[in-house]
Amino acid sequence: MGHGDAPKENDKPPQWRLDTQNDANLLTLSGVWLARTGNIPQFPDDGLKNARPHSAVKFDTHDLGAWDTGLVAFLWDLKRVVHDAGLSLDIQTLPPPVRQLLELLPDAPETPPNPHAKRTPFLEAIGDSTLASLTEVGVVTELGVETARGGFLALLGRSRMRFVDLLSNTNDAGPSALLIVGVVNFLVGAILAFVGAVELQKFAAGIYVASLVGIAMVREMAAVMTAIIMAGRTGGAYAARISTMQGNEEIDALNVFGIPTSTYLILPSVLSLIVTMPFLYLYGCLIGMLGGFVVAVSMLSITAAGYFHQTVTAFGIGQFIFGFIKSIVFGAFIGLTSCRIGLKAGRSAADVGIAATRAVVVGIVGVIAIDAVFAVIADALGI
Repeated sequence: MGHGDAPKENDKPPQWRLDTQNDANLLTLSGVWLARTGNIPQFPDDGLKNARPHSAVKFDTHDLGAWDTGLVAFLWDLKRVVHDAGLSLDIQTLPPPVRQLLELLPDAPETPPNPHAKRTPFLEAIGDSTLASLTEVGVVTELGVETARGGFLALLGRSRMRFVDLLSNTNDAGPSALLIVGVVNFLVGAILAFVGAVELQKFAAGIYVASLVGIAMVREMAAVMTAIIMAGRTGGAYAARISTMQGNEEIDALNVFGIPTSTYLILPSVLSLIVTMPFLYLYGCLIGMLGGFVVAVSMLSITAAGYFHQTVTAFGIGQFIFGFIKSIVFGAFIGLTSCRIGLKAGRSAADVGIAATRAVVVGIVGVIAIDAVFAVIADALGI
């Protein structure tokens, strides 16, 4: 551009001027109002201090050049100041697109909500928690009914469950868990034998350590400890896997295609635990008795044959049947609750960890609570 040339319209910076002549408030806009230039002015809070009261603010846009959202942001600041000053805004002379955008914006930014939520009364909080718990029980029960129906259809060959998914889940819940189940039950049996030996030796009844370990492992410890291990190991994995699928919208895709999640995802997970838990329970019983055997033979004057004979005569087959039933119930409970927690998890990465943690906690607490119910039932039946 030469020395004597006039500046181009596209080179003019954005400018505004308020004229209050003839009892009118006229805001003149000129120049280029493009946000990418970085020189969009902000309308000051006292920009209307000289404005005529009881008069609307009008616009003169004859010299207005190119514009984008930078002009809209400026006008929103003006709209807020006009609202605070008790004036009105006449936008008829603005370009139609600007008018449409400005009409969508409120007179002032919305006030943020109060961060301190109203404290719920104590009884109301208890009622809400009770209703939420009963609702979850109902949802899990319905999920269990759907899963049982899917299992029945699977026996008839009419289920959508993939056999390869059942094999994969069974391998994860069964053979892959043998090491940790064996280690924990071995140590539990050894601890029971050690504590029992310390007390029984005082009465010259060390031989009954075998009975103590055998009855404790068969009736309670093997089933409960194995279920706790599976709740922490497999239940958490189920919840994390399903919540990850939820975040990746894979669950939504299954629903769109009409594939029920209760059959495609939950059924193989629950069936794998129901099938493997009784075998893991038996394995835990044997390994726990082996731990008691090692401690008893090494600490007491008990022969291997004597320990074996005392163990065999300490309990009958009814104890194993009772433990079998408990292990099946534990497996179904862990599978259903873990899958339910995964299904209702959020869609962020943090929600995956929350779902896994919640599944472990609910599984462990639920197993102990169900075991207490079984103890009452066993006492009532005289088992």
